Amino acid sequence: MPSSPPACAVPAPTENSAATAPAAPAAAHVPTAHRVRVAVTAPDPITHEGVLSQLRRHPEVELCKNSGPATVALFIEDTIDEAALTRLRRAVRSEGSRAVLVAGTVREHELLDVVECGVGAIVWRHEATAQRLVRAVLTAAKGGGDLPADLLAQLISQVRRLQNDSADQPGFLVSFTKREVDVVRLVADGFDNSEIALKLSYSERTVKNVMYGLTTRLHLRNRAHVVAYALREGFI
Repeated sequence: MPSSPPACAVPAPTENSAATAPAAPAAAHVPTAHRVRVAVTAPDPITHEGVLSQLRRHPEVELCKNSGPATVALFIEDTIDEAALTRLRRAVRSEGSRAVLVAGTVREHELLDVVECGVGAIVWRHEATAQRLVRAVLTAAKGGGDLPADLLAQLISQVRRLQNDSADQPGFLVSFTKREVDVVRLVADGFDNSEIALKLSYSERTVKNVMYGLTTRLHLRNRAHVVAYALREGFI
């Protein structure tokens, strides 16, 4: 896979070709420093090459073989199984990439798992045009979120249910401490407990206690629910 879009030699136009073929528009020049590095993972070689061929046309994108810091990892997944979630977590947590997921389906119970992995953008496979992929990549590179409207509605609905369930419980609190915000923000970015402890200069036990305190106080089931709740309430 090339690390940057290949340069192509263009023959000088002849008199006949000038008369019969329209001139191709010149590609916009984007300085290398401003391009977004993208590593593509696909389930089969045909899909992989198809995505590469779409992205090569866009000067904002620089293709690379491996994901890592300052790179967007673009995943095309047929199903969201544990193997797919492991790949997403590894790209975000271990390699420091931003992640974009292209999927045919994301079932309701899978959505929070995907969010917990630190995925910044999701694109439906049937909507994955070159322009749509580039938009998702650029958004993820800036740390933003880009979800299809139906998935966003699902996520909000799930969090609203969690909020309503929690509000019925005694001792329900709606505020986060600064420490809780700091920890949950890093959880949302896909970091695990040891990485969060290192970044915030806490012990790993402190990070675990913060997350346990939130799930207990808010009567939530897991880390993904805490992240979704914090997003819904505007804490992160």
